[in-house]
Amino acid sequence: MVKRRGPEPPPLPQRIDRLNELALDLWWTWNAGARELFRRLDYPLWRSTAHNPVRMLRTLPPERLRVAARDRSFVQLYDAAIEGLDRSRSAKDTWWTQQGVDLTGRCIAYFSAEFALHQSLPIYAGGLGVLAGDHLKEGSDLGLPLVGVGFMYPQGYFHQSVSSEGWQEEIYEQLTWADAPVEPAMTPSGEPVVIAVPLGERTVLVAVWRVRLGRSKLYLLDTDLEENAPWDRELSARLYGGDRETRIQQEIVLGVGGVRALRALGSDPAIWHLNEGHAGFVVLQRLREGLERGNEFDAALEEIRRTTVFTTHTPVPAGHDAFPFNLVETHLAGCWGSLGGHREDFLALGQYDNGTGPEFNMTALAMRTSGSVNAVSELHSQVTRDMWGSLWPDLPSSERPVRALTNGIHLSTWISPALANLLDRYLGEHWRDEHDDPKVWERALELPDNELWLVRRSLKNYLFAFIRERARQRWSQEQVSAARVVAAGTLLDPAALTIGFARRFTGYKRPELIFQDSERLARILNAPKAPVQIVFAGKAHPADDVGKHHLQQVFKRALDPIFGGRIAFVDDYDIHVAHFLVQGCDVWLNTPRKLLEASGTSGMKASLNGVPHLSIGDGWWAEGYNGTNGWLIDSGVVALDPNAADEADASALYGLLENEIVPAFYDRDESDVPHRWLRVVKEAIRSVAPHFNTRRMLKQYAQQMYLSALEPDSR
Repeated sequence: MVKRRGPEPPPLPQRIDRLNELALDLWWTWNAGARELFRRLDYPLWRSTAHNPVRMLRTLPPERLRVAARDRSFVQLYDAAIEGLDRSRSAKDTWWTQQGVDLTGRCIAYFSAEFALHQSLPIYAGGLGVLAGDHLKEGSDLGLPLVGVGFMYPQGYFHQSVSSEGWQEEIYEQLTWADAPVEPAMTPSGEPVVIAVPLGERTVLVAVWRVRLGRSKLYLLDTDLEENAPWDRELSARLYGGDRETRIQQEIVLGVGGVRALRALGSDPAIWHLNEGHAGFVVLQRLREGLERGNEFDAALEEIRRTTVFTTHTPVPAGHDAFPFNLVETHLAGCWGSLGGHREDFLALGQYDNGTGPEFNMTALAMRTSGSVNAVSELHSQVTRDMWGSLWPDLPSSERPVRALTNGIHLSTWISPALANLLDRYLGEHWRDEHDDPKVWERALELPDNELWLVRRSLKNYLFAFIRERARQRWSQEQVSAARVVAAGTLLDPAALTIGFARRFTGYKRPELIFQDSERLARILNAPKAPVQIVFAGKAHPADDVGKHHLQQVFKRALDPIFGGRIAFVDDYDIHVAHFLVQGCDVWLNTPRKLLEASGTSGMKASLNGVPHLSIGDGWWAEGYNGTNGWLIDSGVVALDPNAADEADASALYGLLENEIVPAFYDRDESDVPHRWLRVVKEAIRSVAPHFNTRRMLKQYAQQMYLSALEPDSR
């Protein structure tokens, strides 16, 4: 019934016979010694497989493995990696064990529609997935019993190609199962997990796959089974694909199917964490279970509220899924069971009118059935309380139960090895274990300017080598047009001040803001002794025509001679490309329309690597900016007219570039070291690293939301 992953890799020499196991555990992705192990096996193959050790081991010549097994230094590295993996899985002497919590084999279930873990598993679209992936990785580091639940999208999110005219083209590729770090999930009795989920008047079978991340596990749901009808096999094919009818069916599979999958695995979560409203139908299945155990509806609902936490990520109304009630009733027809007598009670939990009439709103459902609700920045919590105020009509905004718990990034995933090596020498031997302690990072201010500048230059060189090689591949392998080669960044100057703008292309993020005054921008970019250049990257949602138009306009700017080849668009933005950009640019630009960015995390990744943030005061930057760790785009103009706001914000942006940023970058000593610039770089690292990381974030989730949801005798 369950399809196999594909051909097994060749047998390994006994001395290194756990290499396959290590390759299948994505713990290796954030542990430098394990990464180095695979690099040493065959560096050219490591690069050509896009850092995918599963694929690498499947194609590596057996003789190369035999040579590695006899190499003393390789074996030492192998032993250290395996020891680290085993230690991570055992979760002994971790922060979580120090909390005195006894879950006796139970777990914290974390539901999300996407997880960004590594480019070899393309089941993510953007920030929500990156946050979810970092959440699971940090859970492993801290020893939390985290179990993720999501979708195994065989076609993933789309690959992006851009035509010579600048139009985004979506390309979907079927996953090569043999190259993916996944395995069939097994029941306690050793059988592959396959569950049944009612959809309307029919039943859909769902296979479950397991991904390992050290202590954490992720279970992925897959409807692409031969037993299912062709249209049901397509339900889990693509991330965020299809119409509203497809979306509601996917969310029933995620919520109802996710609970059933955990039960089949023998799992009994103590806490259920819903990451966005996509997972709201978890509540439906749990209510049904409560009634089948003999509980009254209100008692079952109260138990769910006590053990459920919910995170909302978007202040944009269109980002919250809502469905007509007739559509909900059609597709839930087979799900009610013992809950059928309370059908109206359940539907009332999701009823919400956002101004277009009552619908079944997944965020409203999650908020009404969760004991703890959080937004993902201080500013976002205020926006959320106002946005959803009708759920608490008798409470003033300040008392509405939405706490602020600002996002963070998984430091070990996003910090560059070159910078980490420098920090090893100057921050003390325990800085990695204590990286959420601000005192540790005070020493960043003492980093020698010349050494830090060498690291920053090397990271920039890596970025430009990547851009050139990517353009060369497009030219030689895909025979793309000369226009696309030029637009890809082949004319960029590695010595020029380089601004990065990489995120989803959509209207409220204003990717074209910097082009508001083209002539003024051209003067900034083409200054003879102080040139500036901008690298853009990002995808527009397949259904977002406005976002696609913005992308096309940026592409055309990259070909406009007025800018002298100092604009580039790097296509097919993914987690692999992101690493080069957040580490290799000089400045990170963010220009959302105020109050429409919930948090954002790319600027955190950039600041961590010494790339100061240049942003509107929205999301995390509203609390992260301290006056000396980057730049705040603040026009001082509050305008209801979007065009007036855009004009004022663009003018403020140009002023910062002309008067502060460019002069500081090009103010050099006799050794060509920009000391004034490096003061901002150091302050960015010092101020952002200890506060905007997932270690701080997950400790807050545990202390403020998870522990309060546990029974008293578990604490």
